[in-house]
Amino acid sequence: MEKTNFFLNIKENTLILNYENVIIYLLAALLCTIPLTFAFGSIASIAFLIFTIFSYKKLRFSTNFALALPILLYLLMIFSILWTNNVNDTLSALKKEVLFLLMPIAFLFLPKPNQSQINRVFTIYSWSMVIYAVYYTSRASFRFLETGKSKFFFFHELVSTDLSAIYMAVFMSFGLFYFISKEVISKYERGAILMLILFILLLSSKSIIFIDIILSVCYYIYLSKTNKSIKMLTLVTVGFFLIFSLVYINKIRHRFLVEYETAFVDNNVNMEIGNQENKVYNISLSQAWNAKHFEPNNFFPGTALRIFQIRIFKEMLQEQDIFFTGFGLGNAQDQIRQKVKKYNLYPGNGEFNFHNQYVQTFAEIGVFGFITLVIMMVYTVKKAFKNKDFMHIVFSLTMIMLFLTDSFLSRQRGIIFFITLYCIFHTKTEINRQNKKL
Repeated sequence: MEKTNFFLNIKENTLILNYENVIIYLLAALLCTIPLTFAFGSIASIAFLIFTIFSYKKLRFSTNFALALPILLYLLMIFSILWTNNVNDTLSALKKEVLFLLMPIAFLFLPKPNQSQINRVFTIYSWSMVIYAVYYTSRASFRFLETGKSKFFFFHELVSTDLSAIYMAVFMSFGLFYFISKEVISKYERGAILMLILFILLLSSKSIIFIDIILSVCYYIYLSKTNKSIKMLTLVTVGFFLIFSLVYINKIRHRFLVEYETAFVDNNVNMEIGNQENKVYNISLSQAWNAKHFEPNNFFPGTALRIFQIRIFKEMLQEQDIFFTGFGLGNAQDQIRQKVKKYNLYPGNGEFNFHNQYVQTFAEIGVFGFITLVIMMVYTVKKAFKNKDFMHIVFSLTMIMLFLTDSFLSRQRGIIFFITLYCIFHTKTEINRQNKKL
């Protein structure tokens, strides 16, 4: 009898191990397929959810305040059907945002992943980002050889407008910091770090580069276990690499200088879009917030565009009764188009969303949706610092700051990346805090 029980236990433990391994690899696949076409992300999401459903015998429900928040946010999205002006647009947006409901529910039933399992997910993910970086850099090199144009190495041209340089920089940065945070870094991982740093610089996302610099400095000052000389050498090397890029690589330098030159000076001529005969004028921050009228040949640089979008949202709050309800999920874009028309801007500006996730959420589902999102972000960053988990800190601080400049959760890639990592970090077993210094 004892012998039989012994073999049954081995068989049961093997099944559990295999089950958990499948979950881990499905999570890795879910994250790795984000830069691919939407079909791959959808297939990976469906595969993960279906496997969870068919594993019902191994599921154990547990309560989790953090996972209840995205579920609440999605319920508010559903309620917006009651007052939206366009039910079809809201239903379409609900389909896209449905992972805010399904992923947390799945994680409420799944076993909590331990640090070793999470490291496996992040290792697969980070190396996949290196592969993407090599692929897109190689593609840009071939295009350069064919056309002689260096533009293919920079910003959206490097990865495509659909994929977005900003989104790709976010995905690459998370992989970069996973390699950096490892206690022992192999020579291959050092090469991966350099590749990802170069690729992030080529993507030229000012906000992500700024966030990455802050996180890098904080890591090497407060968390890195290497000796002071190595820390200093690393910081100096990264600083030198950044300065060299800004000084000697024209495209990267221009991306930063155009914001500085146009931020406080009205009506600079934009020679990239226009020319001496057909002039296009850059809008300053002051103009974006105060001007009563614009012209179709006015151009909004990144920061000015975001200031203008906040301004028109403020006007919407004053002019319409949307404080508690918003316009309805996925139903704010028509309101932006009306404002663009009112201010006589080039019609293409009406296709830009608010470029601010907090404002986007407020505009679509009202103040309660906004408060729920803020609570989610405050809770996740608080837990990250409480657990002294650097990768959780990277995720939470990146999302909090990125939400100020982009409506990250309005696109499928952003939704999958955010909600998957959010669920992972809020269901993982507690980290052993010994020898952790922050």
